[in-house]
Amino acid sequence: MRGLLYSLLPLLLLLLQPWETQLQLAGPRCSSGPLDLVFVIDSSRSVRPFEFETMRQFLVGLLRSLDVGPNATRVGVIQYSSQVQSVFPLRAFSRREDMERAIRALVPLAQGTMTGLAIQYAMNVAFSVAEGARPPEAHVPRVAVIVTDGRPQDRVAEVAAQARARGIEIYAVGVQRADVGSLRAMASPPLNEHVFLVESFDVIQEFGRQFQGRLCRKDLCAQGGHGCQHQCVSARGTFHCACNPGYQLAADNKSCMALDLCTEGDHGCEHQCVSVPGSYFCRGQAGFVLQQEQRSCRDEPAPQLVSYAEVSDDSNQNRRMSFFASSFPPAIDHCSFGNHSCQHDCVSIYGGPQCRCREGYDLLPDGRSCQARDLCNGVDHGCEFQCVSEGFSYRCVCPEGRQLQADGKSCSRCREGHVDLVLLVDGSKSVRPQNFELVKRFVNQIVDFLDVSPEGTRVGLVQFSSRVRTEFPLGRYGTAAEVKQAVLAVEYMERGTMTGLALRHMVEHSFSEAQGARPRALNVPRVGLVFTDGRSQDNISVWAARAKEEGIVMYAVGVGKAVEEELREIASEPAELHVSYSPDFSTMTHLLENLKGSICPEEGIGAGTELRSPCECESLVEFQGRTLGALESFLNLPLAQLTARLEDLENQLATQK
Repeated sequence: MRGLLYSLLPLLLLLLQPWETQLQLAGPRCSSGPLDLVFVIDSSRSVRPFEFETMRQFLVGLLRSLDVGPNATRVGVIQYSSQVQSVFPLRAFSRREDMERAIRALVPLAQGTMTGLAIQYAMNVAFSVAEGARPPEAHVPRVAVIVTDGRPQDRVAEVAAQARARGIEIYAVGVQRADVGSLRAMASPPLNEHVFLVESFDVIQEFGRQFQGRLCRKDLCAQGGHGCQHQCVSARGTFHCACNPGYQLAADNKSCMALDLCTEGDHGCEHQCVSVPGSYFCRGQAGFVLQQEQRSCRDEPAPQLVSYAEVSDDSNQNRRMSFFASSFPPAIDHCSFGNHSCQHDCVSIYGGPQCRCREGYDLLPDGRSCQARDLCNGVDHGCEFQCVSEGFSYRCVCPEGRQLQADGKSCSRCREGHVDLVLLVDGSKSVRPQNFELVKRFVNQIVDFLDVSPEGTRVGLVQFSSRVRTEFPLGRYGTAAEVKQAVLAVEYMERGTMTGLALRHMVEHSFSEAQGARPRALNVPRVGLVFTDGRSQDNISVWAARAKEEGIVMYAVGVGKAVEEELREIASEPAELHVSYSPDFSTMTHLLENLKGSICPEEGIGAGTELRSPCECESLVEFQGRTLGALESFLNLPLAQLTARLEDLENQLATQK
């Protein structure tokens, strides 16, 4: 019995140790090669204090199993709830002890669960070179580990797809109440290797062991069978092929092709450049010889010298050229016998004469004639609407009603400029799917007349029914095209109409700096536009008033059975400028001009309208004249009636006397 107890003692000691130590002892330290690893930790209010402590121990234990260092694994940690906080970036620490100290000092945020916002931050900020990530050309794998215990309050599928498209490998770890569908939408393929669902924070170390196994894989280049023609470069669990200097990787990503170094444009040959595998040489035309520097030519009948350039890389990866001289028999100048019907220039080559067109022209299939190039198709013209070729140049044009801007490329939009605009769209059951598509089209028509850019107008979209969902925050998209594409991808929610809840979400979250709103110190106008088709099922008064107290200019758009008193309560004053109504979804496009004239008031001013300062003396006199005239017309009738009544009373008194 005593022997059995002694044999079980090591196992008991292991079980009694903190499991961060168990994870460290589970195997040797992982040597996965260079890796940029960012942990994205859910610290919403649903994560209870003792669970957050367990997650903290999990991070520390996983760190102890990694080969951490500037040239090995770099680690960053961010936590999120309704906002995102960087605990420490990839560049912050190179010692494991410093990372552990920062993790142990972590204080949970205890708010909502904006997982999509956290993924966006990881993609745009945490994995940037400025934050310590190695540049893409270094081919260092980028891995994000998302640990969450609930359902996201924003959309994750689209932003996760963008992150994966940028080369970020995503592991999604769900605990207890986590939504499996959201985990699968976030994770990289294959899902069976990147999605983990554990029943509680107490057993999250099981993911740590599996994750460590994923990182510590064999060197696939050393195993052979990679098929690389020149070089095999090993990475964590994978490899890629590379080519020797002077060659480039072919389409099969394994074989190598010789570069045509003459086409790079920096060869310096005065006459002709001849490309050979991995190098090039200069050659003079018939009757010319190369100068001593082996690039320029001089007119002297002599055996034709050529220079041969070999390309090599030194230890600092700098390209070097070595020149050698040799002789070639003189070539025949076929063009000296005539231009061979070339419309522009005749060029002599070894195979005979060849026609060449001047700059701005293309050679036609007959090999002789030249045609002016359509510059709109051949250059990155940058025209926002349409490019028109005109001989050797081009110009940009704009659609009717919009003016070409000073840059000669963009078209005029809402000249109001800097605005943070949040759209609250009713997705209740009464709207119906076909009408919801019309609503999305209407929203995109609003976007069309806005100057959407990070410095101009920022647009966010929130959909509400019985609950509220941020479709995309203010800071996510920087162009109108991106916003319109995101609007079309919005899925219809159905269910109830909780307009008050949506207004609260807008005030508390949508206009926060964490979601892309600009600081109040910049005095950028904040505009909210509510789109609804019926009566709210909750109270709107408190949060409608709160929105206006916060300085948000509110517009209300009602369709069908929308209640006028609710629209007026939501909207800012005067209601005539901030409330719009349409009896039917199919006819609501007429509201666009009203909104355009309100959000961009100068758009409604005619070309001949003179704008005058209200403080000028002439303006004050004119205003006083109009006001007195209106008062006089208003008071004339009541005064006449009062005078007649007084006269009648006086006559009655006189009769009685």
